[in-house]
Amino acid sequence: MILGIDPGLENTGWAVINYQLSITNYKLVDCGVIKIKSEDRLKDIYGGVEKIIKKYGVKEMAVESMFFAKNAKSALKVSEAIGVVKVCGMNNKIMVAEYTPLQVKMALTGYGRAEKGQVEQMVGTCLGLDRVIQPSHAADAVAVALTHGFTMKIE
Repeated sequence: MILGIDPGLENTGWAVINYQLSITNYKLVDCGVIKIKSEDRLKDIYGGVEKIIKKYGVKEMAVESMFFAKNAKSALKVSEAIGVVKVCGMNNKIMVAEYTPLQVKMALTGYGRAEKGQVEQMVGTCLGLDRVIQPSHAADAVAVALTHGFTMKIE
C-alpha cells in the first residue's frame, strides 16, 4: 500500500492505493482529507496521518513538496506540515519519498506544465475511474501516490 499526501494548512489530502504485480495495475483503496479541527494543526495532521497508516497497513508514503511559493509566511507553515507528515512516516517505520508538483505532472502526463484538469484526467485513466476524484486535495494525493508507484516501479 502506498499513502499519498497533499499537505495543507486547512485540509491535508490523502489517498491509499494498492498495487499488484503489474505497474499498470493500481487500485484506489480510499481517499479523503484530514480536516484540521483545532488550533494545534500540526498535531491534527500527525494524528490523522498515523491513523491512516495503521488502518490500511501502509508500507510507503509519498508527500507532495513545494516547488516555489509566493507567500513566504504560508510557505513556512506548509513546510512545517510537510515535516510533520514525514516524521510521522519515519516514526511508523515506512519509506517516505517527496515529489514536487513538476515531478507529479511529468509522471502522469509527460508534461511538466500540465494543467490540474489534465492531471485529474490521467489519475482517472490510470485507475480506471469514470469520475473525477473529489475534493481536489484528495485527487492531488492520489496523483502523488501514483507518481511514487511509477517512479519506484513497485512490483
